[in-house]
Amino acid sequence: MSIETPTRTDAGLTTVAHFVGGRRIADTGGRRGPVFNPATGRRTGEVVLASAEFVRASARAAQAAQRGWRDTALGKRQQVMFRLREIISSRADELARIITAEHGKTVDDALGEVARGLENVEFCTSLMHHLKGDYSEQVAGGVDVHQVRQPVGVVACITPFNFPAMVPLWMVTTAIAAGNAVILKPSERDPSAAVWLAEAFAEAGLPAGILNVVHGDKEAVDAILDDPIIRAVSFVGSTPIARYIYARAAANGKRVQALGGAKNHMVVMPDADLDAAADAAVSAAYGSAGERCMAVSVVVAVGEVAGPLVDKVAERIAGLTVGDGFDPTSDMGPLITQDALDRVTSFVAGAAAEGARVVVDGRERQFDGEGFFIGPSLVDGVTPGMRVYDEEIFGPVLSVVRVPGFDEAVALINANPYANGTAVFTRDGKTARQFEYDIEVGMVGINVPIPVPIGAFSFGGWKDSLFGDTHMYGPEAFSFYTRRKVVTTRWPDPSESQISLGFPTH
Repeated sequence: MSIETPTRTDAGLTTVAHFVGGRRIADTGGRRGPVFNPATGRRTGEVVLASAEFVRASARAAQAAQRGWRDTALGKRQQVMFRLREIISSRADELARIITAEHGKTVDDALGEVARGLENVEFCTSLMHHLKGDYSEQVAGGVDVHQVRQPVGVVACITPFNFPAMVPLWMVTTAIAAGNAVILKPSERDPSAAVWLAEAFAEAGLPAGILNVVHGDKEAVDAILDDPIIRAVSFVGSTPIARYIYARAAANGKRVQALGGAKNHMVVMPDADLDAAADAAVSAAYGSAGERCMAVSVVVAVGEVAGPLVDKVAERIAGLTVGDGFDPTSDMGPLITQDALDRVTSFVAGAAAEGARVVVDGRERQFDGEGFFIGPSLVDGVTPGMRVYDEEIFGPVLSVVRVPGFDEAVALINANPYANGTAVFTRDGKTARQFEYDIEVGMVGINVPIPVPIGAFSFGGWKDSLFGDTHMYGPEAFSFYTRRKVVTTRWPDPSESQISLGFPTH
C-alpha cells in the first residue's frame, strides 16, 4: 500500500486525491485547497475539492455497490475487519507520520490516536453479535414475531481535523460492518490519513465503492446534506456547524448524529492529591496543543486548593518542550493553521483585559521558523462571562475558576451550555458518587481527566455538545447505522381461513 505523503519542503507539492469506486481521482473540476506542514508553516501539498455534482456521482456509485455488500455473508464482512486490524497495526507508524506531517501533533500522540481508533475496529470484529435480532414465538395462536437489523444504505461521515484517523475509524468501521456504503468527507486541512485508511480497507478485501473518500469544503458538505441517496450523516466538529448540519440534514429526512464543541471542567476537591491533579490537568489541557474535544479547558479549584494547584501547574508547564512533532523530545506540537494560532492568541491577549490573571503566557515563548507555534498558557481568576471561559478555545489555554464548595462547582458546570466531558479529583467516595449523580454531562471521569469511553461503550455529550439521539461508536453506533424491521409470521391451516374486519388482537 502506498500513499502520497506531503513532503516537508516547498518544492514538489503533492496532490491529495479523492478515492472513489476503488481508485484515486485527482481532477474533479479544478478547485483545490492548500495543505500545510504546521511545524514549518510551509505549504506541502494541495487537496482536490469536490463539486456538488462529484458528490452526487460518488453517492450514486456507493449506492450501486452497497447492495452487493449488504448481501455479503456476515462472516466475510468480519474477515475484512480482522484483516484491517492487522494492516493498521503493522503499519501504525506509517499512518502516525502522515498525521504528524499534516496535523502537527507529536508522533507519539498520533500513535495513541491510531490505537484508540483500532479499538473500534476490534469492536466491529464481533459484528455477528452486534447485528443479532430478536425472536418471540407463539405471541398468539400459531403466530411468531422476529426483529432484524438491516443497513441504512449509503451514509456520510464528516470528520474533523484534530483526529484524522481515529474519528474516521469510529464512524466508517461500524457503518461498513453493518452493511452500509460510506462517503467519507475528511477535513481538507489534513486529508491524507483518510485516503490511507481507504486503501487499507481495500487491501483488507473491502469491495470497491463501499468506502469512498471525497474531499471538499462547504459545497461538498451541503451536497451531502441535500442528496436523497445519502440516508444518514455522522459529524464531529464545532457546535455551530453541528447545529447547522443537524438542522439541514434532518430537514431532508436523514438520520443525524452531530457531535459539537466542548468546555470540559475538571473539579479539584480540597482532599485531592494535588500532585496527581496537577499532572492530570497539564496532560489533559496541553496534549495535542489542546486541539481535542475532550481536552480539559477549565480547572475548578474548590476552597483553598487554588493557590497551591496553580503553582504546581505553572511549574509543570515550565518543563514542557514545544516543537516539531517529528522531534522525539517535543511534548507538544504546533496548532494546525495560522488562523488557529491567531484565534488562540486572541484569547490569551484578551484574558487580562477581562480581569483575569495570566500566570503563564504562551505567547512569550520563542520559536525558530514560521510554524504555527504557541506555548501553553495558564489563566487564573476566570469567571463566567469572560470570553476565555464562555467560548471553546481549542488550543493550549487552561483557565482556573475558584469556587468555595462542591455545590458551587456542580452548579457552575451544569450551567454551561456544553456538556461533553467532565472530571472530579477527590479521595472521598461519597463526593465522587454525588458528583457522578448530580452532574449533567455525558462523559464523567473520577480521578480520570479525559474520560473517553473504551470501544465497547459509546462516546458523546449532552446539551450543545450533541445534536441527535445517538452517540458515536460502540453499541449505539450499530443502532444508528441499522434500521430495525419487525416480521410477524403465521402459517395457518388453509381450512381455518376466515375474513375478519376487526382490529387484530390475540
